[in-house]
Amino acid sequence: MKTFEFEIQEVLARTIEIEATSEEEAFQKVKEMYRNEAIVLESSDCIDIKIEQLGNE
Repeated sequence: MKTFEFEIQEVLARTIEIEATSEEEAFQKVKEMYRNEAIVLESSDCIDIKIEQLGNE
């Protein structure tokens, strides 16, 4: 029996709104929230799936 390799990629995305006095401050807030796991992307945030066969030609 042969073995085949596949790579599976999922793209997760979520849009959130942040109140801040500047774009830089908002960016820093979002980064910190993500780092502290206040924002956790999950399967319902999936916007694309790509399955590609690897090097089995």
